[in-house]
Amino acid sequence: MAQRSPGKLWLRWVGANALGEMLGLGATLGIGYLVFARLGEPQNLAMSLLNFVLMVLSGAIEGAIVGWGQWWAMHPWFPRISRFSWLLATICGAMVAWFFGSLPFTLIDMGSQSAETPAVEPAQWMVLLAAAGVGLVAGAVLAFFQWRALRKSVHKAAWWLPANMLAWAAGMPLIFWGIDAIQKGMRPAAASLTLAGVLLLTGAVVGAIHGAFLVRMVDRQ
Repeated sequence: MAQRSPGKLWLRWVGANALGEMLGLGATLGIGYLVFARLGEPQNLAMSLLNFVLMVLSGAIEGAIVGWGQWWAMHPWFPRISRFSWLLATICGAMVAWFFGSLPFTLIDMGSQSAETPAVEPAQWMVLLAAAGVGLVAGAVLAFFQWRALRKSVHKAAWWLPANMLAWAAGMPLIFWGIDAIQKGMRPAAASLTLAGVLLLTGAVVGAIHGAFLVRMVDRQ
């Protein structure tokens, strides 16, 4: 049927991911910004830990928005996957991914506070390379929870793990690049628009990559 073509699934999936990340990840980062604006940069271990916990918890917002959009996009092709199971998997995966994604940077920040000398900011290429590594780990974590929902209805659903690892290894450096760009003296309005555009692009790139894997699973149900 034309309305169930793999190409249409891919387009719906990419669009849902792009909007979902712009809104969901934008809300998560917005909460982090408000926390910094209210409390300032973490000055002690307790504040760093509090910021870490808040970011992990706010990951549920991203998971809920992205998960709902993904389910809407895929449901006509995967009717046996319930909205509740996909939402729960995406929320849990997003929160655990935020935990592992934020942990290294929190530990680095806490270590620099304990040291007598200030930490030296690494070169941008090193930051982007580290972001790709974080994306690999975060993608695997998120995919694990979603795979548990997929495997009940899709043959060879294990491909969802490398699909998300590749997707987020490509997408995470875009986020880091965008955050670095808006921290270089942009006015609030320009910074907001730039970040929204970067998150929209990131969601589209990520969705395009793991969406290409998803469409190949349609005939494997």
